[in-house]
Amino acid sequence: MQKEQSNFLPLTLGVNIDHVAVLREARKINNPDVIMAMHVAAQNGADQITIHLREDRRHIHDDDVKKIIQMCPIPVNLECSIDSKILDIVCNLQPHRVTLVPEKREEVTTEGGLNVQGQSEAIAYAIEQLHDSLIPVSLFIDPVKEDVLLSKELNAEMVELHTGSYANYYAMLNSALSYSHHSIKSLERPRYELHGNLEGSLEMLQIAATTASENGLIVAAGHGLNYHNLKAILQIPEISELNIGQSIIARSVFSGLSEAVKEMKNLCQR
Repeated sequence: MQKEQSNFLPLTLGVNIDHVAVLREARKINNPDVIMAMHVAAQNGADQITIHLREDRRHIHDDDVKKIIQMCPIPVNLECSIDSKILDIVCNLQPHRVTLVPEKREEVTTEGGLNVQGQSEAIAYAIEQLHDSLIPVSLFIDPVKEDVLLSKELNAEMVELHTGSYANYYAMLNSALSYSHHSIKSLERPRYELHGNLEGSLEMLQIAATTASENGLIVAAGHGLNYHNLKAILQIPEISELNIGQSIIARSVFSGLSEAVKEMKNLCQR
C-alpha cells in the first residue's frame, strides 16, 4: 500500500568518500585527492560528506579529517569506533556529527550494527565524551526494535539503520552477484526464500524507523545502498538521511564523480 506522501520527511544525501582514499592508498600517492572529491560531491548535490576514521587508517587519515572539517562547505559526518584514543582525536577535530560504528581489523567493510546491548556502558561513555565536546551522536545499529530503544536510553540524538542485509538479499536476487566469485554463500538459497527474506528485511527496517521516530530519534540509513536498490528504502517515510559511498565511487569510474553524485541525488527525490 502506497504511503501518504505528506508523511515523508525531507531526505538528505550523505556522500561517503572513503573509497576515494582507498584508491589513493593503493599507490600511496595523493591521487585521487579526497579534498577534490569532497568539493565535487558538495557542488553536485551532496548534503553532507561522510568519512570513516578507522583505527588502522586503511583509507582516511587524521590529516584528511582535519582538512575536510576545515574546508568542507557542507556538514561532515565522521564515523568512528568507541576506542578511547580515536574519540580523543575526534573530540579535538570537532566534526558536525559523529556516527559510532563497530570495527574489526579483519573486515573488508563494516559488517553489522553496534552491539548496543553488549557494549552499552562503553557506548554511553563514548556518547558522554562526545556530548561534552558539543558533538551530536548517531549510532549505527541493526534494525532491531530493542537496539533502537536502547539507543534512545543512551542519549543518542540519531540512529543510522544498517541496510546491509536488505542490500545483500536484493543483490542475490536482482544482480549477477550470485554468478560471481563474490557470491554470498550463506544466501545461495531458492529465489522464493530470498524474496521472503527481502520482504522481511524491509519490514524490520520499517519497524525500526517507526520506533526511532516515535521516540524522538532522527533516522538515517546506509550500507550497501546503490542506484538499483534504493526505491524501497525511499518508501520508509521516517528515514530522513541516506549515507552512500561505494556505489557512487564505483559509478564515477565510468561517468565521473559529478554525474554519479547528481544521479544519486536525483534518485533520492521522493
